[in-house]
Amino acid sequence: MKVLVVDDDVACRNYLFKFLSYYGECDVTIDGLEAVEAFSMAYDEEKPYDLICLDIIMPKMDGIKTLSVIREIEKNRGIEYQNCVKVIMITSVSNSKAIEYAYDSGCEAYASKPIDTDKFIETIKSFNLIK
Repeated sequence: MKVLVVDDDVACRNYLFKFLSYYGECDVTIDGLEAVEAFSMAYDEEKPYDLICLDIIMPKMDGIKTLSVIREIEKNRGIEYQNCVKVIMITSVSNSKAIEYAYDSGCEAYASKPIDTDKFIETIKSFNLIK
């Protein structure tokens, strides 16, 4: 499994990197602009991400906008829905509108900080990315 962790909070970013490195190769970025660049480069190198863990509130480009851009890139590259990257939105904000926007933008799941690792792994298993 190849994972991209996108979070401007260094503690959360490092935690997810360490935690998810056990299950596969992990890269990290600190904002949405870096995430879009990393996502595009991975496809150009024919080594796309299987999972993106994407914080909602970030500087430069928030997670909702980042996800919309990623889905647009997939659409423009002709990537079929079943082959699109799986996205888990992550945030400390418990705002139902933010959750609704995240799902409307195309995420597969939503996780609140602090991360419940058992639920997180069950979610990833539901994507058939790990056993």
